[in-house]
Parts: sequence; structure tokens; C-alpha cells
Amino acid sequence: MPFVRISLMRGKSAEYRTAISEAVHQAMVETIDVPQDDRFQVFHEREPDGLIYDPTYLGIERSNDLLILQITMRRGRTVEQKKAFYRRLVSLLAENPGVRSQDVFVNLIENSEADWSFGNGEAQRAEV
Repeated sequence: MPFVRISLMRGKSAEYRTAISEAVHQAMVETIDVPQDDRFQVFHEREPDGLIYDPTYLGIERSNDLLILQITMRRGRTVEQKKAFYRRLVSLLAENPGVRSQDVFVNLIENSEADWSFGNGEAQRAEV
């Protein structure tokens, strides 16, 4: 039940955004046990002055094609699963739409089942 926010510079095509969406979802399905039909993503397109980042933090050379992904998901994935996700994600994004690994910034936020309502004013996954 991840919720994905994807921030990028304004001006990319619908095909580019679709390729990003597909890559992110495929990487999650393959590495962190996300069901195929569990896709909730929001794109945030920013003007250059609305996406502020250090272009060389930690010695990583970032470009204006930077993608910032913030993924909120339930607790329970191992460090190994998360690392596998990062590796698979940059691999898929490099294939299509051609995003460099240096331009993929990921922040994972974990929470519990009670922190989610998928509609109807209910916490469908919360334990009773």
C-alpha cells in the first residue's frame, strides 16, 4: 500500500511520466512485495525555482532531470529489500525513459496499517 510522490522539473512529456510511473511500480512489485493492483502515485511538476537541491551532495553529480521520489508505505521491509528496490528502480529508469542513476533521489517513510484509509472513512487494514 505505498503512496508515491514524484517531483520533477516541468516540461516532460506524458510518455516520460508514464515510463517513470511504470518503472517505479514495477520495481516495488519485484522487490518489496507490492501487489500489482496497488498503485497510487502523484506527480508534482515544478518550475526550476520550485525544485531546489544540491547538485553535488555526497559527490553525486545531479542534473535538472532530477527525480525526487517520496514513498510512504507500511513498516516491514528489510534493509536488503530496500536496497534491492533502489537498485532495480535505477535500472528500470535508465532503460526507459533514460534517467541517470545520479538523478534518482528516494525517501522512504514507513508507518502502520492504522495510518491508511482507502475510502469510506475506514482504516481497512488496521487490526481490530
